[in-house]
Amino acid sequence: MEVFKLCRLLLLIIIGSFSHLIRFSVSDPGSDCPQTQSASLVNFTYQFSMAQHQLRGVLNVIDDCSFKVSQFDMLEGSDVRWWGAVGDHLENLTKGFVVSEQKLNKTYKSDGFVVKLMKNVTWDDINVLAVWDLPMASDFGHVVLRNVMNGTEFLAPLPSLVNGTVIKGNGMPTMFNNCKVLADNYRVRWILNEEHDVIEIGLEAAIGFLSYMAFGWANPNASSSFMMGGDVTVTGFKEDLSPFADDYFITKYSECMISKDGRVEGVCPDTIYEGSDPVGLVNNTRLVYGQRKDGVSFIRFRKPLKSMDTKYDLQLNQNATMRVIWALGLIKPPDSLRPFYLPQNHGGSYGHLTLNVSDHIDDCLGPLDAEDKQDQDLVIADKKGPLVVSTGPAVFYPNPPNPSKVLYINKKEAPLLRVERGVQVKFSIQAGHDVAFYITSDPLGGNATLRNMSETIYFGGPEAQGVQATPTELVWAPDRNTPDLVYYQSLYAQKMGWKVQVVDAGLPDMYNSSVVLDDQQVTFFWTLAENSISIAARGEKKSGYLAIGFGRGMVNSYAYVGWVDDTGNGKVSTYWIDGRDASNIHPTNENLTHARCKSENGIITMEFTRPLRPSCDLDDKPECNNIVDPTTPLKVIWAMGAQWSDDHLSVRNMHSVTSSRPIRVLLMRGSAEAEEDLRPVLAVHGFMMFLAWGILLPGGILAARYLKHIKGDGWFQIHVYLQYSGLSIVFLGFLFAVAELRGLSFSSLHVKFGMLAIVLAIAQPINAYLRPKKPGAAEEVSSKRRAWEYIHVIVGRGAIVVGIAALITGMKHLGERYGDEDVHRLMWALILWILVGVLTVIYLEYRERKKRRDRISGRSNWVLGSGEEEDTDLLSPSQAMAEKDSGSSDCMEVQLEPMGR
Repeated sequence: MEVFKLCRLLLLIIIGSFSHLIRFSVSDPGSDCPQTQSASLVNFTYQFSMAQHQLRGVLNVIDDCSFKVSQFDMLEGSDVRWWGAVGDHLENLTKGFVVSEQKLNKTYKSDGFVVKLMKNVTWDDINVLAVWDLPMASDFGHVVLRNVMNGTEFLAPLPSLVNGTVIKGNGMPTMFNNCKVLADNYRVRWILNEEHDVIEIGLEAAIGFLSYMAFGWANPNASSSFMMGGDVTVTGFKEDLSPFADDYFITKYSECMISKDGRVEGVCPDTIYEGSDPVGLVNNTRLVYGQRKDGVSFIRFRKPLKSMDTKYDLQLNQNATMRVIWALGLIKPPDSLRPFYLPQNHGGSYGHLTLNVSDHIDDCLGPLDAEDKQDQDLVIADKKGPLVVSTGPAVFYPNPPNPSKVLYINKKEAPLLRVERGVQVKFSIQAGHDVAFYITSDPLGGNATLRNMSETIYFGGPEAQGVQATPTELVWAPDRNTPDLVYYQSLYAQKMGWKVQVVDAGLPDMYNSSVVLDDQQVTFFWTLAENSISIAARGEKKSGYLAIGFGRGMVNSYAYVGWVDDTGNGKVSTYWIDGRDASNIHPTNENLTHARCKSENGIITMEFTRPLRPSCDLDDKPECNNIVDPTTPLKVIWAMGAQWSDDHLSVRNMHSVTSSRPIRVLLMRGSAEAEEDLRPVLAVHGFMMFLAWGILLPGGILAARYLKHIKGDGWFQIHVYLQYSGLSIVFLGFLFAVAELRGLSFSSLHVKFGMLAIVLAIAQPINAYLRPKKPGAAEEVSSKRRAWEYIHVIVGRGAIVVGIAALITGMKHLGERYGDEDVHRLMWALILWILVGVLTVIYLEYRERKKRRDRISGRSNWVLGSGEEEDTDLLSPSQAMAEKDSGSSDCMEVQLEPMGR
């Protein structure tokens, strides 16, 4: 500590000795500006940190009552003031105070002015000076003059000398010495650090989140086509909103492609050309800082002037005028084939110019003003699923300052929540017992009465708290008196939530049914009519286009794509997809009516009406087979991407995110269920039922019919063992299916056939137990025995027929529910097995009847008690009776009498 104080004193002495070389004002307070103890702040310069509204600037404390602001940029606010606070944390800033009469309610463009403090305010009261929006309690940007910790005051970090100006701290990452306009929405800023032989570059552009910014140097030997051979840095934001900056080298005007022989060409990362970059010699661009605010992307990175990579990096001469190149465009995320970001064609957003980085250049006037400033996620509430309220870390909270923990809705950080008047909204509150959820008129929340302010509470309160294990579910129905804008917040802490936009009723009220598709990223709405269906689809995240398809996967599906073209017109187009390449996407001419599409803050919504059955013949065109049967589950998938067009589809139009599995939409019931893989237990169920109804039970019947020639009761034992084995397996297979599906439902034809077959099968052993006594060799068959034989035969054969029907409908159900690719082959195999069984029975029946005819023709050799025909044929009692009658006629007694009598 003593060494630190000594160094600090020595540095201040040095600065004082060379004060005539440093440009700053000398404190000379007038009679109306009393001397204070804040002399240490005077004559020092501070840079503003940017929180929002693209605020930049430099602050210089002139004296004890005033300060000067220069190079000041800021987008317009509603009621913005100079604000003083004792610290830069949320609690300190929200308890701050206005320090000047000046209002900052306009857009500032590199302005400079002097600001007077109020008479009752001195620098001793101000540790942090902020630009503050009063209605929203928003910090646009601030400077820290002093740090106060545990009651002890520390000056801000030691000053550093930058370009002849004393700068407190290390400087803000958004501040640079130079700035050059590349396009109306694109700028490059830089600082040259010759001492460390590096240049720090900042790229900023008013572009979408899915776009990239590229800047670099052209090949000095090129006289045209300056992009070719260029060394550029491509910057942007990943899916998790984290920034990136990587070296790229241009060998061809195309997307980066890797051929089968491993050759790389196009706009590719340096590391791809070399295969790896273990020591960082190829990709020597270093990310310094990145932010996405007010619809403007800003990335700061550091590059060496003399690179060790002489193959893909150009050597920069800071004193020479060199040609630079730049481009803006959409970027495609990595995939399994190309695990790196792929800049897409820039269209017309590119250019080149000459630049000497040693020259002082600043032609950037004012802040960039993006048309779409809303980067926050949008969650649209409807009647169906509850909105899950939880908490998580504050990463991109839209209204700084904020606590470290904020509210999440449906796993999105502090999104803009949109509800509709008259539509009930269900909340599942799982944010913890220390967070009481409520909807209020106060943008800060945290119980306004504690700040001596009033608020109107529309929903929630102390009871609206819960955890994931025991969530609290509450329903809110905004009415026509609910304002257009309210806020969801925590009753116990300030600024944890964000805005609730209340609009008139929309899609949920316009359509009878809706479901959330896979991954909860797309909501599907529909209304059935007699001969048509009206459909709407709404994305739940920002994208360039939204596509839904009818089918198990994108291949062999009918797709509907909604997007907004360059002129702002919404379009809905239909396609038939028979492959995974852009060339396999074929436009169709479906009869769509009332088709429309719109993009609202990047959220795509499309609507259309189509007939249930196309009017054309099935074989005319692919779309003629696109039949929607309301009684059959409709398999729906979805995809989103960066851009779409009417024609010339290419790899740039491929989706960046898609559903992982289809959802089976039950159109008549108004519900949905996930497409599932075939469960192992159900596969065992199917095999057991085939073993029972396809082998064992028919085998038992065949044994009773055709094995009577076996001596003794062997045929009977085989018949009984096979029947009881089959019946046991049927019972076990039934229990497996009921246990796996957690219940029994008679909604499908397969279940109805299966239950009927089981009932008939169970009736057989009961029927056998109640059979009448078998008649003796010389006894006549009783009517009861004959009736029992008929019933036993009919029920047994009926059970087999119904069981086979259950097998066939089970295979059909398998195909409808799981879409297994082998279902058709399994179905044909089952049919072939049934045909083989039928032919086998026909052959055996033919042999049996032939043997009987042979016996009848050779009846003269028949001897009573031969035993072969003594048992009654259970499967053909009529045959037994016929043979008995035939035998009786052969033994008829003839009485002869003399003629003369």
